[in-house]
Amino acid sequence: MPWWTWIVIWIALISLSLLFYGVLGVRLFRQFMATVKELGEAGDRFSNFASAPLTSGSAVVHVDAVGSNGDGEGTGSGLRAAPGSAVFAPPASMRHDYHASKVARQEARRLRRIRRKAERGQPQALRDINLR
Repeated sequence: MPWWTWIVIWIALISLSLLFYGVLGVRLFRQFMATVKELGEAGDRFSNFASAPLTSGSAVVHVDAVGSNGDGEGTGSGLRAAPGSAVFAPPASMRHDYHASKVARQEARRLRRIRRKAERGQPQALRDINLR
């Protein structure tokens, strides 16, 4: 084998490896740009949420008394914390809000259960009738 064939073989190997790395680089760049585009879209979508720091007047937002299922029942006191305000609120206040909303949800479920059983003509459970 002449000496110049080794040069041709090495040139071919190096050029193929550079081509391979080039293709991988272009593919990686396109994936990176697609990820950046999706992050930008997600940022635009989530920038619509108001996340103001907690101030004396912005901690609570008043909402209608209509429940989330649209049946006209009030599911709570009509007050809800502003999105993002929990980060700046004191833990005791957030714990109280959590327990108060938990009790309100339990009471709303109890009232719906009583109404549903009354509509169906089923006997009421004693634990539903007795107020705690």
